[in-house]
Amino acid sequence: MSIDLVAGNAVIGQSGGPTAVINESLVGVIEGLRQAGAGSPGNPIKKILGMRHGVTGLTNGDLYDLTDYPHDRLQVLAQTPSAGLGSTRDKPDSAYCERVLEACKEHDIRYFFYIGGNDSSDTCRIVNEMANETNYELRCFHIPKTVDNDLMVNDHTPGFPSAARFVAKACMADFLDNISLPGIKINVIMGRHAGFLTAASALARRDDRSDQEGGSTDGPQLIYLPEVAFDTERFVQDVATIFDRHGRCHIAVSEGISDKEGNSIGGMLIKNGQTDAHGNVQLSGSGALGDALSDLLKEKLTPVGGKQVRVRADTFGYVQRCFPDQSHVDQREARGVGRYAARLAVSGDLDGSVAIIRTSPIGEGQPYAAEYRRIELSDVAAKTKHMPAEFIEGHNNVSQKFLDYCRPLVGSLPLYERI
Repeated sequence: MSIDLVAGNAVIGQSGGPTAVINESLVGVIEGLRQAGAGSPGNPIKKILGMRHGVTGLTNGDLYDLTDYPHDRLQVLAQTPSAGLGSTRDKPDSAYCERVLEACKEHDIRYFFYIGGNDSSDTCRIVNEMANETNYELRCFHIPKTVDNDLMVNDHTPGFPSAARFVAKACMADFLDNISLPGIKINVIMGRHAGFLTAASALARRDDRSDQEGGSTDGPQLIYLPEVAFDTERFVQDVATIFDRHGRCHIAVSEGISDKEGNSIGGMLIKNGQTDAHGNVQLSGSGALGDALSDLLKEKLTPVGGKQVRVRADTFGYVQRCFPDQSHVDQREARGVGRYAARLAVSGDLDGSVAIIRTSPIGEGQPYAAEYRRIELSDVAAKTKHMPAEFIEGHNNVSQKFLDYCRPLVGSLPLYERI
């Protein structure tokens, strides 16, 4: 144990949307601190505390002592979906962060670990800067988490591979449903500004029938991402082309699709919708986008005096985040980033965010490898990563490079037979 470590307590919090593996990161921090002797007599780190519902609980003094939490129960907790400590959507401003810092001083907290997305990293950054300005030694570490996969520097973020696995498997099954009772099916998938999760629907496609049909006809045949401007007339024509050819069409749409001026299609359609702490209309809690697109297709594609086209829409919503079919890579890395953050804290680092960096080339059949690195809080705080152009093909598809990028993260998918 380094003699440079300041004596005090450690605190861990979870923020933002829960995921299937966020508790792996929680357990990773606890394990990393325990390995360094936290909670043992004479160790500088006296207690390991958990914030109930993130910084909301910290400022209210609602803390849970995890110092001696039983090892066997920790292992079960790690595999349990959703945030074990509870989460929060609070986006602290400077005044809120001052209260966070005061709570740290009140509870003798010197090691602050926050698991979350870009807004959580920003909270970590602000609290860290305030602590430095007041000469209060507080070691602040952000641990990445988000199913949107939109954190800068990171190749990908814990939570995304498992959510992508759900999307791929759900679309595989949904496509089989679509060919059993042909029609037009729309699936609205999470992703306000980044299309990674919607793009993962492409993993549902197979190529086993390409010899007979001139290319895979598996759905989704059309994929719409927030990085590409959405045009309703072009959308109708895209669907008509597929429907005329096959008598069915399977579609994946990001909840964050926008027009060429950047206006959110869902935000414009959802009247009087609830907003979160960031002022965003809550797209995942409404089926309005899917319903509106369905109505549009029914209107435009139904022949005059003819039978209405069969169109259905589902909004995957919150079920994507915590479905208990975790990716093995996701489980391992979510635990790993937590352990790495703890290691940084007890090795003398004063602050930072943990990033997952891919060290292997992206390509079909390439072995996957990655490592963890410390990056500056300012590198990721309050910033959003988008799908790179090389992952996008045209206005309604993803590239082979994206598939090669995503496959090793998601893991093997089941094979299904078609007659």
